[in-house]
Amino acid sequence: MHFPKYCFSPLPVALGIFLIAASAPAAGQTPRASSRHAVPARAEIRAIYLTGPTAGRALGRRLAEQWRSEGGNAVVFDIKDDSSPVSFNAPLALASHLRHPYIANLPAWVDWLHAHGLYAIARIDVFLDARLVQAHPELAVRSRATGGVWREHGAATWMDPSQPAVEDYNLALAKIVAASGVDEVQFDAIRFPVDGHQADARFAYQAAHPEEARADFITSFLRRAQQELKPSGVRISIDVYGITGWQHSVDLKATGQNIAVLAHYCDVICPMIYPSHFFGHFDGFADPSAHPVHFIEAGMQKFQKLTRGDGVVIRPWLQAFHWRTKSYGPEYVQEQVATEHAAGGGGFMLWNAGNIYTAPNAAMPAMLAAGSKYFSGGYPYPVTLIGAGPRVAAPRDPLRPGRTGGPGPQPGPARRP
Repeated sequence: MHFPKYCFSPLPVALGIFLIAASAPAAGQTPRASSRHAVPARAEIRAIYLTGPTAGRALGRRLAEQWRSEGGNAVVFDIKDDSSPVSFNAPLALASHLRHPYIANLPAWVDWLHAHGLYAIARIDVFLDARLVQAHPELAVRSRATGGVWREHGAATWMDPSQPAVEDYNLALAKIVAASGVDEVQFDAIRFPVDGHQADARFAYQAAHPEEARADFITSFLRRAQQELKPSGVRISIDVYGITGWQHSVDLKATGQNIAVLAHYCDVICPMIYPSHFFGHFDGFADPSAHPVHFIEAGMQKFQKLTRGDGVVIRPWLQAFHWRTKSYGPEYVQEQVATEHAAGGGGFMLWNAGNIYTAPNAAMPAMLAAGSKYFSGGYPYPVTLIGAGPRVAAPRDPLRPGRTGGPGPQPGPARRP
């Protein structure tokens, strides 16, 4: 399938040259030795999410150590969220540059995670970027009525996914992040906006090719990401709305997320199957949040059917927050994890925007003790004596008695982040 690349509202020449040059290694520069090692494609990943500010503080290290000690084996952390500066000072013209970045030394932080037995997943909000809208409104979605920046429910937050400069910037950032040694680059907000006054939203591609489908641009971005990131050895995952598994045409047309096609260009698909986010008597349930087993099970089955034969891993985001959920607690987390595991998923990631994991922390000991009901077991990275902070006692592998680490060589020297 042909996916054209249009060139509307290009960056000034000097700025574009800087963006490209800054993403490449300096002449004569020796590539950094990474602590990343090969991890089996089907390794079970059990992760929590950390914001950039949390990841860069002692709090993030404490949360990560606690999670590993309870049986977790991975951390998802923000490189760029929907409104904040980039978490580290990336050498790119469009990136924010802080005097005190959240993560002062990205490679050192990744080394620290590996040394503490954790698979590192770097999350990038792609087209939802309020900071960049403010800094470069010429690259944002435009309003037909005002000619200015389009607003979603009053907030100017969306970059135009059909602007080549926006695509170039996010891919350049992803390549720098991959070079830091992370195991996986995760693209979130890899879609068009779906809320707000859609008829008022104007995209660059519509000037010359209004017939083009939104899915063409999302697929083109991910295909290019695969081509440019594959040489680094990093894995690619994408976050998608859980509801896209139900294949309602209105959702597919609005988001631009054609799951069956996107599966060709990534390693992991991460549907956000939060029961609380299904509305209006969805699937016949007056309160979907009270039926986590149904929605996790149905969602997993639908995504697996859509991607059958592609070799892509389905690893869902699970709900770790109270919103619209009266029954939320440790048992609620356990129900979700057990359902994901029974459905043959590739593990799970727990989302809490405030990084408060009281319920999951309470649920993990029981899940770890129950063994194969919840986990397949395994730790991609062993805990070592290398790195900042005290060593955390490695938990036993529930399915491999006596083993606490994972496959592969020991991580190299870690620097304090």
